[in-house]
Formats: sequence, structure tokens, C-alpha cells
Amino acid sequence: MQNVNFKDLGTVSYQPTWDYQTQIFDGIIQQKIKNRSLSPEEIQPSPHHLLFCEHNPVYTLGKSGSMQNVLLNEAALAEKGIEFFKINRGGDITFHGPGQVVGYPILDLDFFFTDIHKYMRFLEEVMIRTLAEYGIKGGRIKGVTGVWLDGENPLKARKICAFGVKCSRWVTMHGWAFNVNTDLNYFNFIIPCGIKDKAVTSLQKELGREVDMEEVKTHLKKHFAEVFECHLK
Repeated sequence: MQNVNFKDLGTVSYQPTWDYQTQIFDGIIQQKIKNRSLSPEEIQPSPHHLLFCEHNPVYTLGKSGSMQNVLLNEAALAEKGIEFFKINRGGDITFHGPGQVVGYPILDLDFFFTDIHKYMRFLEEVMIRTLAEYGIKGGRIKGVTGVWLDGENPLKARKICAFGVKCSRWVTMHGWAFNVNTDLNYFNFIIPCGIKDKAVTSLQKELGREVDMEEVKTHLKKHFAEVFECHLK
């Protein structure tokens, strides 16, 4: 069973968190490259990390995303106090902000399984199990990444958790944005994930009450450890 170093970064701006992730990610990859020239006794196993945080309001656009899905210009973003970054994960445009649990697993999948599609389904499963703690049935929509409510009904389908990851040499970074007590008005200024015909929701909206963020994090950590068969420390 792999050990995963857990750290809650609290409420932070996007850039320093991206830099911190990148530092860990690059360090793991450099060690993997170095290991190739070492004897078996000298090889250093990769550390694994899981970071939680809440971001100040920010839109991030993945490498395959379109600027047409950002409905505000630079001046309007500044006026509303929303940062904007083009970043190196998969996926399109999404929002991070207060009331979200953002999770960044930085794992060396060589120690788990080398299948990025399986990895994405495992992340979704963590969310689905967490939603079940609140009596909510989360699910998937075939061909679309994310966790959805009423996903089988095109008229009712709404996304509660978005995902976007980067993977190089089987090391992952970036992750998920789970809407807990999120102000959903921020999603009105983008076309979330480039999907025009489906709504976005939050745990607060579905339950009709504010939800304890620390309680949600506890559930997420438990189910992450179960799904990935690892130990968080």
C-alpha cells in the first residue's frame, strides 16, 4: 500500500499553488530519470502527494480549451476581481473559488496502475462515494469527464465536480474542483468545460443548506484512500 502525503493549503491564490504543484511534479520526474542510471539499492521511490485548497476566484483554461468559452474581457475580469490563467492541464475552461474543495493528486502511477482513463474514473469514483454520504446519487455521462447529477436526463443533467489533469512519465498533477458552497454565479461568465447545454450545481444548492467544508474534506480523504488503496499521512 502506497503512502500519500496529504496537505491542506487553505485559501490560496492560483499561481503560487500551481508553482508548488509544478515543483513537486518536476522533482518526481527528475528523480525517475535519475533512477535509470542507479543500482537497485540506490533507487529512490517516488513520493506521492494529495493537496487540498480553496482558491481565490479564478478561471483556468486547459490546453485544449477555447477563449470563446470565456465570456468576459480582460477589463471585466479585473473589475470582478477574477484572475485568469491558461494552464497545462487537459480540458477546457473552469472556475475555482471560495466554497470549492480543489484537489491536486500528484501521484506516480507506476506505483498504482499505468492507465490514465482508469485514473480519471477513480477520481470520479471518489466524488461519487462522497456525494453518497449526503444521500446524493452522482454519476457519469459517457464520453464526458466529470461527476453529474441526473446525468441520464439531458434536460436535468448538472455537473457538480469538474476534472482536468496533466500526466507525464506517469506522474500526475492538477485534479478536481468540487462545488460545495460555491457561488454558482461565477459560472454565468464562462461556458463551463465548453459544454453549452448543461447546468452546474453545488452540494449547498442540492441540499438547500450550507455544508461544513471540513466534513466534506474528511469524506474525500477517506474515499480517496479507499479507491486508490493508499494511506494518507
